[in-house]
Amino acid sequence: MPPPAQEVHVMDEPVRYDVRNYPPRQDSVPAARRRAAWLAVAWGQPGLAADAALLTSELTTNAVLHGAVEDRYVRVTLQLAGAVLRIEVTDPKGERRPVPRLPANDEQYGRGLHIVSALAERWGTSALVVGKTVWAELPAAGSV
Repeated sequence: MPPPAQEVHVMDEPVRYDVRNYPPRQDSVPAARRRAAWLAVAWGQPGLAADAALLTSELTTNAVLHGAVEDRYVRVTLQLAGAVLRIEVTDPKGERRPVPRLPANDEQYGRGLHIVSALAERWGTSALVVGKTVWAELPAAGSV
């Protein structure tokens, strides 16, 4: 797997980030999940690898299922700044905002945002001119 895309320093603190575009297909979800886990370990946060992978998987799945447009990529960004690992997933459908709901016991879908809420320290959405970004943050083990 290629090395992380960038490392910059802000106020003597490194900020590591990685951006990847994925086609709006289901096979993009495991690719994004693996990348998130790999980055957490590569950035010195192996304890966050499983949670980062699961959050990335849930957010990317939602983008592919509910925010995808044919021939428009879904962007997954990870950033480690200080003591926060931020995961962002951007899709082209800004009018479709994620809303947690209570699924019936026999429903296959509808639990992803509850998982995100349980794992993330904070999560939310950001409107864009075209599309939206759904993000989640995990507390990292100290500064890098």
